[in-house]
Amino acid sequence: MGWIEILSAAVQGFLNLGASVAIPIILFFIALGFGVKPGRAARSAITIAVGFVGIFLLIGFFMDTIAPVAKMLVERTGIQLVAIDVGWPSAAAIAFGSVLGTLIIPVTVVVNLILLAARVTRTLDIDVWNYWHFAFVASLTYIATGDFWLGLLAGIAMFAVVLPIADWSAPKVQEMLETPAISLPHGFSAVYFALAYPVMKLFQKIPGLWNIKADPETIRKKFGLIGESPVLGAIIGFALSVAAGADYVTVAKTTVGMAAVMVILPRMVRILMEGLVPLADAIRETFVKRYAGKRELYIGLDSAIAIGHPVAIAASLILIPIFIVESLIPGNKILLLADLPVIPFMVCMTVPLFNYDTVKVIINMAIWNIVGLLLGSMIIDIYTATAKSVGFPLPKGAVFISSICDGTNPLTWLLIQLGRIGWRPLAYGALIVVIIVFIVIGYIAEKRRAERAAEAAASTG
Repeated sequence: MGWIEILSAAVQGFLNLGASVAIPIILFFIALGFGVKPGRAARSAITIAVGFVGIFLLIGFFMDTIAPVAKMLVERTGIQLVAIDVGWPSAAAIAFGSVLGTLIIPVTVVVNLILLAARVTRTLDIDVWNYWHFAFVASLTYIATGDFWLGLLAGIAMFAVVLPIADWSAPKVQEMLETPAISLPHGFSAVYFALAYPVMKLFQKIPGLWNIKADPETIRKKFGLIGESPVLGAIIGFALSVAAGADYVTVAKTTVGMAAVMVILPRMVRILMEGLVPLADAIRETFVKRYAGKRELYIGLDSAIAIGHPVAIAASLILIPIFIVESLIPGNKILLLADLPVIPFMVCMTVPLFNYDTVKVIINMAIWNIVGLLLGSMIIDIYTATAKSVGFPLPKGAVFISSICDGTNPLTWLLIQLGRIGWRPLAYGALIVVIIVFIVIGYIAEKRRAERAAEAAASTG
């Protein structure tokens, strides 16, 4: 067994711990490194673990409840397309199903530490389970080109793009979650934050559109009881299940289930934050003292902590039938199915960008879903070939497979296309240019943030 295989096996063993166990352990040792007392660090880590367990249980409940309804909606439309959406587990299996996929984790950790030391980023991405997004791009590029190192470079390129987006979006994320010193370097969610930015700017220029308010507080004031989160969740759950032609038991369970998710998921996030905030505060205070307020460190976490916002959940439920209808557009080959419940991960980071306005969040995501479907349809052959290469079983009768999560991610498509450039040196050059450009962007952005912080400190001093 070579060193790559040994490293791959070690990484896989660590991944088997699961995020709910390993992330609190990592945070515990980070907290100790920043001078937090062991008792306080342990208490916070255990609270964070409890929060993660609750969040993942609720996410599982949400997906299990809404998936049958989404499937019935699709079947009722009678849509027939050549590629079946088999869900994000297929993408994750593809990502970590090869030596290249697991090798991405230690390589990306090293890259992250180098960029932190070089003051290119503020984000320390400890959410190693979601490194599968980078591994996914690497694996597809490898299968498309047959070049192991080109695949590895594509995975690093995706990480290089996501890190500055995580830094850029961090203030908005921290505002939404009311938690300092965190960011969400998620290879799926962060991309849609960046894509939403030009749409947000466009909305601001359309007369009257930006002034329309459909945030939770405004909805509650205008509609009273209907605007309450559990009632709104129940109404949307009821409407979706009735539209799907579900029986009365499924209608009742979906109605109550969506009401429960709207209430309980945000509370699970709050439990996690009870443990995270003290650690985040300690890290921030240490950095302020050490760098005189010129630097901050963001702990990079899973965007799962952001999907519990009522706007994210409500918008995602409404987007399910919209996504199904949009799959009829000419040029699309993907039958949306198993991944419809992951829409909250597409939506969550865009919520604060649109001032928590449900209508604008929905319009933005409806636009980018069309783009994603068309781009994703261009790589269903590579997706399917990669799945076969790692032994992922295709559904009976399926010719091609795909998924919303990363299968229709515009950044995934772009990096694969750069890797597929016919002349190999040009493909290497294109991916290296992407890495360099986003490293420079991160460095300039960090330098400007430090300058603004220094000016603010001088003005208050």
